[in-house]
Amino acid sequence: MARYTGPKTKISRIFGEPILGNGKYLGKNSNPPGQHGVSRKRKQLGEYALQLREKQKAKYTYGVLERQFANLFVEANRRKGVTGEVLIKLLEARLDNAVFRLGIAPSRPAARQLVSHKHITVNGQVMNVPSYQLKPGDIIGLKASAATNTAITSNIRGKNPKFSWLDWNEKELKGTFIAYPERESVPENIKEQLIVELYSK
Repeated sequence: MARYTGPKTKISRIFGEPILGNGKYLGKNSNPPGQHGVSRKRKQLGEYALQLREKQKAKYTYGVLERQFANLFVEANRRKGVTGEVLIKLLEARLDNAVFRLGIAPSRPAARQLVSHKHITVNGQVMNVPSYQLKPGDIIGLKASAATNTAITSNIRGKNPKFSWLDWNEKELKGTFIAYPERESVPENIKEQLIVELYSK
């Protein structure tokens, strides 16, 4: 499956924030990547550059490829509601993202690997599609063999209480996707309106 496998810190330096989880080197070397850093770059980004940058940030944050992201935007535009907010809700409803939010995996790439390797179930059925769109009421769990695998269970840290749209049962190692989250509840620093403007050109 195609995905970004390059250096995470380089991506974090592009945006100046730890969007891929590891920002420990941002303090030492916070300049954008490139031979000349910021010295040869424009100090003020144009309108298109800002919009493109925001789309790229969302793509890298959620680990979505270009075509997948474009299809998600089409779906968000088709649904009722504010397109930008619906887009964020659809990204949050991805199975790999929910596995990460529930604390089953320490990162989205790790969550994607768990799903791809058939360790995750949805409503009791093994699901190996990371982009699977969850619906309210769906139950996410570990396959029986994965629940006894210490390499997997040792990484489970439990759900952060601020993710109110998910519920986690620690005893049964199961989580429930209660509802699509409201935009203000999602902590990602993404200006979705700029993405809408980019695709509306």
